[in-house]
Amino acid sequence: MEKIKKLRVDLGERSYPILIGEGLLQTPNLFSPYIHGGQVLVVTNETIAPLYLKSIIGNLSAYQVDSVILPDGERYKNLETLNLIFDQLLIKQHNRKTTLIALGGGVIGDMTGFAAACYQRGINFIQVPTTLLSQVDSSVGGKTAVNHAKGKNMIGAFYQPQCVIADTATLNTLDDRQLRAGLAEVIKYGLISDAEFFCWLEENIDLLLNRDADALAFAILRSCENKAKVVSQDEREGGIRAILNFGHTFGHAIETAQSYSDWLHGEAIAAGMVMAAGLSLSMGWISAEDVRRASALFMHCALPVAPPESMSSEQFLTLMAVDKKVVDGSLRLVLLKAIGQAVVTSDFDHRLLVEVLQRS
Repeated sequence: MEKIKKLRVDLGERSYPILIGEGLLQTPNLFSPYIHGGQVLVVTNETIAPLYLKSIIGNLSAYQVDSVILPDGERYKNLETLNLIFDQLLIKQHNRKTTLIALGGGVIGDMTGFAAACYQRGINFIQVPTTLLSQVDSSVGGKTAVNHAKGKNMIGAFYQPQCVIADTATLNTLDDRQLRAGLAEVIKYGLISDAEFFCWLEENIDLLLNRDADALAFAILRSCENKAKVVSQDEREGGIRAILNFGHTFGHAIETAQSYSDWLHGEAIAAGMVMAAGLSLSMGWISAEDVRRASALFMHCALPVAPPESMSSEQFLTLMAVDKKVVDGSLRLVLLKAIGQAVVTSDFDHRLLVEVLQRS
């Protein structure tokens, strides 16, 4: 297998590469083509900094390199924490040619990207995702945001990175729960657009759970290929890109209800995808066997297939009403016509949705 696999997110002048490989953080001069000034600020968190910050800084000796270490966790993905990035940029006198490097999981990637979109009206940034979930999903596509107490990712911007550098060796330090949460997003790609990949996952899920390097590299590459293809068609989610949010309307409601604690993002999304599949079944679009296969794969990964018992249907509906896919008061959901075929629709029976929420 080649040391570096390279994909391209095709967005015209905003196009950029995704580099996937083992040991990329130790690869000399890998970052240099994507840094256009003399200053770099590495944004990371308390968990990742002791593991990889020194490696990153060691490869950037030609630049003024500063760093900011944020608290770790979804509950810190807010405007208050975001300001810590701006504080460091201003204290260290970074100009508009500086480059931010997001070293961490999805929370770090989202906040760093949003900071880059805002600082001096836009500076460059590089995604260096260190979790499976961020390597296959959140680092690709330019969605940046922070959470609000009343809704997840409601304050943000579409802002593309210069590149994504996914070092698969960082998954060796990922705990089992985070790995399983990342697999939820991997499974999502099979469900929404790649039935062949879903079948591969059914046959090879134990290899992924056991961290087989070749299997992980293939799953990351295939997931990124699926996402890059969709993003290239619809950068700002005006149409087909919304299928990438399969399960997220339900899952984000779960996360918001829990104040972004208790469940990881991938855990909430796994339950949300099973709920969306259940509504698809109620609509007569997919079979009970399709729902069983999806549920079985999530359960094999020890992921939730139902929301917390404490959540009522009324609470779900209230939180789903502030979902970003609501247009002119009409809730749109991502549902399945088949495994490998997702659709975005507001043409669903509201009573069936309530039934799904009540029995979940």
